Amino acid sequence: MFENILVVCDGNICRSPTVAALLRELKPEKSVSSAGLVGLEGHDMDPMARDVARANGLECGEHSGRKLTSALCRDVDLILVMETRQRDRIISQFPEASGKTFLLSHWNGGHDIPDPFRRGREVFERIYPMLRQATEAWAGKL
Repeated sequence: MFENILVVCDGNICRSPTVAALLRELKPEKSVSSAGLVGLEGHDMDPMARDVARANGLECGEHSGRKLTSALCRDVDLILVMETRQRDRIISQFPEASGKTFLLSHWNGGHDIPDPFRRGREVFERIYPMLRQATEAWAGKL
């Protein structure tokens, strides 16, 4: 049912590319991509996010940040976001996506996963297990 999955955060350089890589690893048969509400278009993944992922055994691969668009929302079956405010903004900006936009942590508490951007390594290291746990929960439902 959910074959095309889009993972969304703010800048599309920390959380969403990490989760997209995790989900591709767990569900290689699915088409998984990422975008950002602000979308630092053309930017690579944040070096700290990439390094923490690698330290946890995850290779994220090539990445080029992009901004969320109506077409991206239309062309996917499921949109996973990190924070309630992101879900609210997507639903407001792209009402057609309201029925397919969920918190990444939907299956394990429904809490926001904070943005580690421009914060120390310890924040990235604290966020990574949250991302992994929530992604594994979704993978079990897909």
